[in-house]
Amino acid sequence: MESSQTYLDPLTLARIKDLELKARQVIEGFVSGSHKSPFQGISVEFAEHREYVPGDDVRHVDWKVFGKTDKFYLKQYEQETNLVCNLLLDVSESMRYGSGETSKLEFASRLVASLAYLIVHRADSVGLALFEDRLHKFLPPASQATHLKQLLTLLATCEPGKEASRVGDVLGEMAGRLTKRSLIMVVSDCFDDIDRIVAGIKHLRYKRHEIVFFHVLDPAELDFPFDQITLFKGLEALPDVLAEPRALRNAYLAEFNEYLKELRLACRANDVDYQLMRTDQPLDLALAGYLASRSARSA
Repeated sequence: MESSQTYLDPLTLARIKDLELKARQVIEGFVSGSHKSPFQGISVEFAEHREYVPGDDVRHVDWKVFGKTDKFYLKQYEQETNLVCNLLLDVSESMRYGSGETSKLEFASRLVASLAYLIVHRADSVGLALFEDRLHKFLPPASQATHLKQLLTLLATCEPGKEASRVGDVLGEMAGRLTKRSLIMVVSDCFDDIDRIVAGIKHLRYKRHEIVFFHVLDPAELDFPFDQITLFKGLEALPDVLAEPRALRNAYLAEFNEYLKELRLACRANDVDYQLMRTDQPLDLALAGYLASRSARSA
């Protein structure tokens, strides 16, 4: 990997080093403490039944099933494995937005870098997929330090595209692509139809993947602080709008908060972890709070 980096321009190399440094700063305080790992491999758990054949270990016979069917069936289990994580980063046009110094994509890239650093630090495997309306790039999971460099390079060189985000379709595409159970972490502003997102979630959950949504939003999207006539730039094929924001504020906030509520409820109903990430929050505090909470739940 080091040799390939010699072909990158100095600005890109500086961005890679900056991502790595920020990721280390965010995570080292967490991993140096007494926290239990927030992300576990697949534990030993029941998977399915199969019919008994002579020579099978009778200790695995499910006697409850025998009582109902008068046939012998064995319980099959999945053994614990190391964690395999796939990070899905939204690089659609709306992710370029930022009302302050940091765009949603810049914040999201630092978040993804921090998660990748944590996972590799724990000797687990992590992959990265970039998407807009579909998957564009996919780096399969691995656990080596050189792989982390490759992942950071992909992050440092990604730019927001021109397409609208279709999170739900991408989740369905990932479900068809992945052959092993994994932890799927989606980092996105989630500007997609909620029914379509739920369909993608269900596809992944049917294949028994675990899912975490990091919902990255700019404070202006959440608070609508505008008080003067403003030109709102259209993103993802929407037109520009010149408007008096005070006349729109109540209706906008009501609709946006309803959308947030529906997304949270949809995640909860499908056993998906949901975490709102404001781009004006210090990343280390926001992420450490989530990781500590998750560690406590898995204890």
